Amino acid sequence: MKISIILGTRPEIIKMSPVIRECEKQNLNYFLLHTGQHYDYKLDKIFFDELELPAPKYNLEVGSGSHAEETGKMLIGIEKVLQKQGVDIVLVEGDTNTVLAGVLAAAKLGRKSGHVEAGLRSYDRNMPEEINRVVADHVSAFLFAPTEKSRENLIKEGIDANKIFITGNTVVDAVFQNLEIGKEKSRILDRLNLKSREFLLVTTHRQENVDDKKRLGQILKGLDLVHKEFGFVIIYLIHPRTEKKLEEFRLKIPEGVRLVKPVGYLDFLQLEANARLVLTDSGGLQEESCVLKVPCVTLRDNTERPETLEVGANILAGTNPEEVLECAKLMINNREKNWKNPFGDGEAGRRIIKILKERGRGKQ
Repeated sequence: MKISIILGTRPEIIKMSPVIRECEKQNLNYFLLHTGQHYDYKLDKIFFDELELPAPKYNLEVGSGSHAEETGKMLIGIEKVLQKQGVDIVLVEGDTNTVLAGVLAAAKLGRKSGHVEAGLRSYDRNMPEEINRVVADHVSAFLFAPTEKSRENLIKEGIDANKIFITGNTVVDAVFQNLEIGKEKSRILDRLNLKSREFLLVTTHRQENVDDKKRLGQILKGLDLVHKEFGFVIIYLIHPRTEKKLEEFRLKIPEGVRLVKPVGYLDFLQLEANARLVLTDSGGLQEESCVLKVPCVTLRDNTERPETLEVGANILAGTNPEEVLECAKLMINNREKNWKNPFGDGEAGRRIIKILKERGRGKQ
């Protein structure tokens, strides 16, 4: 059985790292194919180096483009590699264009695919990510659902229950495996002159926020109100897409907000673990902050991580400035609340590989 793990973005590298380590540990016949959807070194190569993962055997170097352009280039490149390598199973993770291209290329060649983090739904078809995850789930032979709720979503859509496996979320594995390493290696708090629990952490990257001048401007106004209310410095890890749009829209950064270039994963984990509050539009950060017991305010109108809302780790604020402030007031002192992590025990990577070894042979 030959496995191709296909990835293309920072979150995919992080969330696939436990699966990659399990493949290494068991000496499986596998290789990494990187689409190059993220082309910036700090958002890409540094994660392989820091997490001590093998370099990809193939890098398609697709780079950024329209959704159709990215996906089309990936489809062509992935198909060639899968044919050349005689792959039996393709593994993808999440909801990116890389995921969409990976499962479609596998399906067209009659190969099996496994979707890690299957069954997540925002029920907002205006989000490109929602289209990607729905298609991936309906095309894949193995659906690795992180929670019972995600399994229920798949069942409601008529997907065969025999294809669905509740594994927990690999984000828990990744956080557990890398948090201690980061404590030893990372000096990011000293470098940025920060004290634990005396700063807030912000990230934005989703198209519906950063490509919309009004919504991005509202987020900045919300951060201004939050800083004036609490006085904490706000560390805004600025995604290249967001930085470009800030310049294009000529939006002013409020006082008290510090723009910081992207950092490596170990540094990022330390910033996240030591923040008083996280404000983000990232699905992965909603999960990570929940695991790390750091309260989160989500700068979106919906989420495909409803488990974080249910346990009290997260709250939806949208982008209205006053609502962002009110949600921050509600969550900022939740740092000590011992909510239950709904995403599993940190053994998802091992479970996924076990299932593939037991059931992965044969045609699609």
